[in-house]
Amino acid sequence: MERKINIIALNIPYPPNYGGVIDIYYKIEALHRQGIGVILHCFEYDRPQAPQLENICLEVHYYKRKTGLLPNLSTLPYNVYGRKDPLLLENLQKNDYPILFDGLHSCYYLNHPSLRNRFKIFRECNIEHDYYRKLALSEHSLIRKSFLLLESLRFAAFQKKVKAAQLMLCVSQADTSYLQKKFPENRVVFVPCFHANREVSATPGQSDFILYHGKLSVAENEKAALYLIRNVFSKLPYRCVIAGMKPSKRLSRAAQKHANIILEADPERERMDFLIRQAQLNLLLTFQATGLKLKLLNSLFSGRHVVVNPAMVNGSGLDCLCHIARNPQEIISLCHRCMQTPFGQEEIQKRKQFLFPFYDNDEQAKKMVEMIFRD
Repeated sequence: MERKINIIALNIPYPPNYGGVIDIYYKIEALHRQGIGVILHCFEYDRPQAPQLENICLEVHYYKRKTGLLPNLSTLPYNVYGRKDPLLLENLQKNDYPILFDGLHSCYYLNHPSLRNRFKIFRECNIEHDYYRKLALSEHSLIRKSFLLLESLRFAAFQKKVKAAQLMLCVSQADTSYLQKKFPENRVVFVPCFHANREVSATPGQSDFILYHGKLSVAENEKAALYLIRNVFSKLPYRCVIAGMKPSKRLSRAAQKHANIILEADPERERMDFLIRQAQLNLLLTFQATGLKLKLLNSLFSGRHVVVNPAMVNGSGLDCLCHIARNPQEIISLCHRCMQTPFGQEEIQKRKQFLFPFYDNDEQAKKMVEMIFRD
């Protein structure tokens, strides 16, 4: 069998600067290092075409994602129907290589009759109906909240189509258990998120600030940042930095009320890497125990102390590398302790022993190759 694969991506996975595309880009990069020829099919709507992808792919095909009212009139999820394109199906039929559908958003053609005899892989990124329902709970706009709740219902109905995949690759242990129960006849395997880190680059030492980071335009991340401002950061004597893409005016106003809280909007990748590496502690909070949070992996590979709530490490198996707090009082207490405790070589060594080989991109790519290209 020729070692080539079609990968359908929900977006153009370059630059790899937010959760939805980070796993895709570094997965392709790792498969490329394993000698796998990747034929990439990606949907274009809010990012320019990326010639850089041609360095790690045999071919790159772009398709226009449909947005606006028409895709919303379908009984299918808006985020699935908008990625329907006959040219994609035509291109998939030009070869007989395996097809990896990256995320439920990209699965419009997963159970199409013309692909019945193909080896198909579903890469799970989230339990989408649960994710959208929880996004709705964090949303302030009534129109946006209604859309998210409707999308949740549509994803719940659409999910059954992934049964057509011979192999499901899940990003967390919790999601793996869920899909194993939902689809007992399918092969469901835990393959953690691919990420930018090739080694543990955390540095020993001590600094004077706390960092919360994430894509701040996502309602759930904004909710977490506002919660931290109100219940934690405003009650601490330390410099507290909130960094991420597209923060709202609401978040900016909340941060400006406190002299010790600094909001860094849209930092370049190098700046974000610097903040994660130099912070005395990375404080990560989520109200959604779904998927695997890439910012958790990034913080453990390159940051110092990591303080989380239980939902952040749910199903990750990374609990032993983090300080876990269940309420604002416990978070504040751990912040005081970590700010006064230099980060040392012992913690770095523990991470090296625990994160490898299971969270190593090359090891996971080898595992994928063995499952997909069995003779």
